[in-house]
Amino acid sequence: MAANGAAGDVMIREDESISVELTYDHLDVVSVMNKVKSPKAGAVVLFAGTTRDTFNSKPVKQLQYTSYPPLALHTLLKLAKEVKEKHSLVAIAMIHRLGVVPIGEESILIAVSAPHRQAAWRAGEEALEVCKEKVEVWKLEEFEGEEGVWRANRDGAVGVKVEKG
Repeated sequence: MAANGAAGDVMIREDESISVELTYDHLDVVSVMNKVKSPKAGAVVLFAGTTRDTFNSKPVKQLQYTSYPPLALHTLLKLAKEVKEKHSLVAIAMIHRLGVVPIGEESILIAVSAPHRQAAWRAGEEALEVCKEKVEVWKLEEFEGEEGVWRANRDGAVGVKVEKG
């Protein structure tokens, strides 16, 4: 396993056919897909989560992600192993961007490969859901004309403003 982690560096944990990363760099779709491609796989599924321009009818300026990398990488690796085993995947790669993610840019890429498409579809969706539910990543939603709101990296829940003390 490799791991490193200063701002701007890529923080990686890898195991057999599993790669999880946190990075401050732009995400590369081709690189993530290449991590899971295999002659044993008849299906490769990629999910790319991007910053949209509105949330709850408010104009989004940008998102900013932070985490505690040692814990987040440990959790990502554990979840990736569980999803890989459950769906008999050939390989899985999960990469989450940290720092500022402007409108239209990717904040997360998940790629999975499997012998057949049904397992790949199911595994890709499950990997995203468990990542959003359990991985120690938080985001600051910055709206036009407002202060930002920190919240857990979950779908649908409105952030709660953290008062400055």
